Amino acid sequence: MSWSIDFAPLVPMPLLWLAAIVATLLVALLLVRRTRGAWLRALALAALFAALANPTLREEERESLANIALVVVDESTSQTLADRPEQAERIKADLEKKLAAIKGLEVRWVSAARPVDGTLSGTQLFAELNRALANTPTDRVAGVFMITDGEVHDVPKSAAALGFDAPVHALLTGRPDEFDRRIEVVEAPRYGIVGQTRTVELVVRETGRAGHAGEAVELTVRREGRPDERVQSVIGRRTRIEMPFPHAGQNIMEVELGTAPGELTPANNRAVVAAEGVRENLRVLLVSGEPHAGERTWRNLLKSDAAVDLVHFTILRPPEKQDGTPINQLSLIAFPTRELFSEKIRDFDLIIFDRYQHKGILQLIYYDNIARYVEEHGGALLIAAGDDFAGNYSLDRTPLAPVLPAMPTGRVLEQPFKAQISEIGEKHPVTRGLPGAANRVASTAPTWGRWFRQAEVRAQRGSVVMTGAEDAPLLVLDRKGKGRVALLTSDQAWLWARGFDGGGPHTDLLRRLSHWLMKEPDLEEERLIASSKGLKVTIERRTMADSVAPATLRAPSGKSTEVTLEKTAPGIWRATEDVPTPGLYKVGQGELSAITHAGVEDVREMSEVTATRDRLEPLVTETGGGVVWTHGAGLFSAAGDVTVPRISLMSGARVMAGNGWLGLKDRAAFVTRGVKLTEMFTGLLALAALLALMALAWWREGR
Repeated sequence: MSWSIDFAPLVPMPLLWLAAIVATLLVALLLVRRTRGAWLRALALAALFAALANPTLREEERESLANIALVVVDESTSQTLADRPEQAERIKADLEKKLAAIKGLEVRWVSAARPVDGTLSGTQLFAELNRALANTPTDRVAGVFMITDGEVHDVPKSAAALGFDAPVHALLTGRPDEFDRRIEVVEAPRYGIVGQTRTVELVVRETGRAGHAGEAVELTVRREGRPDERVQSVIGRRTRIEMPFPHAGQNIMEVELGTAPGELTPANNRAVVAAEGVRENLRVLLVSGEPHAGERTWRNLLKSDAAVDLVHFTILRPPEKQDGTPINQLSLIAFPTRELFSEKIRDFDLIIFDRYQHKGILQLIYYDNIARYVEEHGGALLIAAGDDFAGNYSLDRTPLAPVLPAMPTGRVLEQPFKAQISEIGEKHPVTRGLPGAANRVASTAPTWGRWFRQAEVRAQRGSVVMTGAEDAPLLVLDRKGKGRVALLTSDQAWLWARGFDGGGPHTDLLRRLSHWLMKEPDLEEERLIASSKGLKVTIERRTMADSVAPATLRAPSGKSTEVTLEKTAPGIWRATEDVPTPGLYKVGQGELSAITHAGVEDVREMSEVTATRDRLEPLVTETGGGVVWTHGAGLFSAAGDVTVPRISLMSGARVMAGNGWLGLKDRAAFVTRGVKLTEMFTGLLALAALLALMALAWWREGR
């Protein structure tokens, strides 16, 4: 039960206070003048004001609510180091026992690990606390305990941001005399030109126990395709290391620092720099035999590619055209055949002939130069042909014929058809997974639009990755000598670009085709890829074969493991392995190899791992709580012992922590089950008292 007095004035409160002030002054005047009955008049006025104030006795039936204590347990990566897991378990057991002994206390346990979605980095204890508070009445929170190593990355700037008025206590794992070394990458490139080197700046940091600043250390540098290198450095001083870019795609360099005696963990003694190797702009020569609708499709595609420098010529006036126009009145430039196909042919990475016919513009020796450019110098040639390839002026009737993967039959297929990806094309990176392709399993047809013309050819070598009308080869890819050749036997890819009949993936197809010809690593038919996430290494094998041999996974220690790959899609085999330690892992399969670095996913979490009180102490002190080292420090303490202070429930205290004890705030929260109101000075009782006091005052004055 709880009793209180409420007031419900019969007149407005300002008026009542004004009258009370006036009455007080009058009574004071009467007392100063020593008027008879002054005290009785004062009592009469007091009775009058009491009646006007309308006092009511409030009797409440209350049910007390339990106080709530929240315990946030840090389960981040740094809490797995040394003996911290066992220490945290002992703290939890001791704390649970002490809190259970406090009557009327409800305990809620909160686990704080790294979010699964990976949107946050570091140790996020207060984010987990806020989630728990969403279902907790803040007026019942008696206090918060945090079992952590102190490396918390989301500490609020002030206690007001917590949203509750109760102490926060930190029970620290680890020891105050820990020390750790790590490698911090100060500056690293994101990309580099293939064949060149970039500079990486890094520094060795030491946290925790001081005294080693200026000490010389040795770093081991591992680069792709090179033997390990030893580099001398000094703690706290920047060190520059050259990073080579031997190939396009991801290039990796690993720097490792040796483990010092007594160091907390070697897990952060490695730094890995991964950067993309990019080739200098690829030069493409596009020669269009005549103006046509597909010419602009090729031009727009290649011009929109930032990695391509395009040189485009269109034959507007073939030699056989005789209309009598004087040469000096023509605004056309002469086709620089000698310069392009003799002097500077090796400057190009790809040559494209688009609907081009041999009509005497190029001498036969230039075709021979192109063939040798492909076979001997690793160049690339693409023939985007139409009915021109089936006629008498076909490029097949030039010295280019030996490098072409198919020969024309002389027939042009003019009928509607939908391009189909062949069985081997489903494995080839140029055509694999093209949007809208047919699904052989579901027996569905392609969803892209139709084409209407195709030159019939007979494939002699290479891979037919797409077929067209009457199942004739539509796209043939081949490797010739050191170079590559592609033959597209229809000139109507522009119908996809215009959206005719629903359009099609012309951008994907033509871009993949041109980049495969220019030897883009991501589009190689035979490729081994290694990637990692945390301590999981994923091996992916891309191949045109029907089966693959097991891959060999080599750990940083030198131990090798065979990994069996499973088929996940046509031409793709994959497997994921758990690895025991961080480091650079090498994967091999026959002549193919790949590397990846496995390690902690959260770099921020492992950047500083020594236990500390500095991050939490300002906030904890502001709330009145305490920061306590729990490791056993007594004379008779055994290894692994912990000491959790005595815990008391307190009310009205500002300081909630002291030597050997921690306090919880008694919130005295309750819920009201019933209310009874009793009028104290109204009605006949008030009237009788008022009349009696006034009568006494008149009687005293009349004597």
